Amino acid sequence: AYCYHGQTLLASDKCGEAIRSLQESEKFFAKAEALCKEYGETKGPGTTAKPSGHLFFRKLGSLVKNTLEKCQRENGFIYFQKVPAEAPQLELKANYGLVEPVPFEFPALNAHWTPETLAAFDLTKRPKDDTAKPKPDEEVKPLKEPDIKPQKDSGCQIS
Repeated sequence: AYCYHGQTLLASDKCGEAIRSLQESEKFFAKAEALCKEYGETKGPGTTAKPSGHLFFRKLGSLVKNTLEKCQRENGFIYFQKVPAEAPQLELKANYGLVEPVPFEFPALNAHWTPETLAAFDLTKRPKDDTAKPKPDEEVKPLKEPDIKPQKDSGCQIS
């Protein structure tokens, strides 16, 4: 998140904050890389998964490194902004690209649904002889198929 936030800050010409955000991203990436390597070396049923070798993880490392170098280079040539001591706060609530969820509300109960009506649906009070017995299947009468004999003289010629 810090890496992509740093890219957004760089695009809005806040190079000093972008450098600090990317430094924070680099710190968290190194910590995640150490945890992934440790997870890949553990013994047990999950040893086939190696998160540090996944494509996303490998691309993210080069993206963080390249973007940080780009920010430092541009800050040295163009912006000359100070790098803050604290990392910028991440905006956790997205304000674009997502639809606001509509809160669900139960509809109001109809006046017909009274406690007496609901009590009438008690399945323990159903009649015992209400079991539905399957009807016996009707016999299927065989149909007489027409006697079709192959014809040799169809008019087709093979030349």
